Amino acid sequence: MIRPTTKNFSGTEFHNKAPGFQKPTQLPRDEGQRRQWQTINRSWWESTPMRYDWREPLTAPVGTKAYFEEIDSRFLASAYKYMPWKDIPFEALIPFKELSDKDVLEIGTGLGTHAHLLSPYCKSFTGIDLTETASALTSQRLQLFGLPGRTSQMDAEDMQFAPGSFDYVWSWGVIHHSADTRRVLAEMNRVLRPRGKATVMVYHRTWWAYYFSALLRGLFRGQLKTYGNLHTVAQAATDGAIARYYTPFEWREVSKGLFDIESIRIYGLKAEILPFPASRAKQVLERLIPDAFARLLTNRLRLGSFLVANMRRAP
Repeated sequence: MIRPTTKNFSGTEFHNKAPGFQKPTQLPRDEGQRRQWQTINRSWWESTPMRYDWREPLTAPVGTKAYFEEIDSRFLASAYKYMPWKDIPFEALIPFKELSDKDVLEIGTGLGTHAHLLSPYCKSFTGIDLTETASALTSQRLQLFGLPGRTSQMDAEDMQFAPGSFDYVWSWGVIHHSADTRRVLAEMNRVLRPRGKATVMVYHRTWWAYYFSALLRGLFRGQLKTYGNLHTVAQAATDGAIARYYTPFEWREVSKGLFDIESIRIYGLKAEILPFPASRAKQVLERLIPDAFARLLTNRLRLGSFLVANMRRAP
């Protein structure tokens, strides 16, 4: 996720980014670089799980019901603004009513919000995460709330499942952070059954939320002078050791031969329509802008930074 942080990243703070990652969709040049990137990637997410606490710290003890409820409240309040729902969060994307006879895999559970949504509706739920922290806390969440499912620490680039183990794969904001996104797609293809489906969200490279936003940060924070290019400015403001940004055409290309793309939708955070650093003034302006108008810009006009692809496994 792109954190709405006021923090000014310095050169010394950039050391935990993947070295040699120089283009928005770049893949590793060889196995050695892939392994190096994934090691750095795992270290990043192990030490910085997605808790949605960049503006205010969480108040509940880690691993308690209140802790997970606080995380969900923050994440879902933000999601509702760009994707409102009637009955279940993310019902516009997740085919909940079709999952009762499906074996479902989530790639990148984070701290379990989507696992919590998915597990009651499917035949079986399996969640994996690159980090021990996330997989353990998601498992703890499922147990605390009496929900079915299993979680494991596992690298999505090398999944320990037999071919054809699942009917549906869900992944929200994860696989563009992996060392080799194409390799994750190949593994998804392998573990899905024939005609199996997947829904994934990756970052969308748009002129507004990517180029213009990075240009403003680069100019007004001096990062363009420090880093020398907009790609590195964008990476400095983004979570993860790696964060790829795709156009719809590029996503179709990287998925080619592995998945048939059935649809691509664009969403975005309300904060993205105001491309300047987080502050109290920005929060006031966000509240003044109607959610429907923000969705017009981020979703309908495709200025948002979330690219959501509904895909079917290629033969």
